[in-house]
Amino acid sequence: MKRLQSFIIGIVAITLLDGCIKNELTVFTASVVEFDAASWNANGAGLTYPILTRIPGYGRVANTSDALLTRTNTGIKKFRINLVGQQLTTDTDVFIVLGSGTTAQVDRHFRIKTPVRIPAKSSFGELEVEILNPGTASSTPVDLNLTLSGGSGTVKVSENYKTIGLRISQL
Repeated sequence: MKRLQSFIIGIVAITLLDGCIKNELTVFTASVVEFDAASWNANGAGLTYPILTRIPGYGRVANTSDALLTRTNTGIKKFRINLVGQQLTTDTDVFIVLGSGTTAQVDRHFRIKTPVRIPAKSSFGELEVEILNPGTASSTPVDLNLTLSGGSGTVKVSENYKTIGLRISQL
C-alpha cells in the first residue's frame, strides 16, 4: 500500500512540478565565407590554419594518395570557398590576399585569380591557384598563405577558416 501511495504521490508531483520552458528558435541569418579545405585538415604546428602539402580531392580531406604540391606538379589547382548561411540573390565577389609568412613569389611560384565569384543562389565558389615551375630545384619549400579578406555586400569572413596555407616543394 505504501508503495502505491508513494508511486501516486510521485506521479502527481511530476505532473504538477513539470514546467514548460519556451525555447527561442535561433536562426542564423547572416552569411559568411570560408575556405572549405580548412575545415577538413588539422592546423599547422603553432598556426591557426592548415598547411597543405597535397592537393585534396574535391569535397574530401587530403590523404597520402593525393598529388603532392611540387614545382613539377604544375597547373591549376582548385580550392572551394563556401558561403555559409543564407544564399544571396546577387553574385558575391570574395577577395584573396597573401597572408603573413608567404615565401612564394607571384609569377615565379604561383598565380591566383582574384576575386573569386560565388554566383547568385549558390553556396560555393572556386579559387584557382596556378602552380608554376621556377626552373631551379631547391631543398627549401616555399609557403603560400592565402587569406580571405572580405566579400562584396554584407558578406563577412569566417574567423575560424579564413586562411589556408600551401607548402610547395621545390624538389
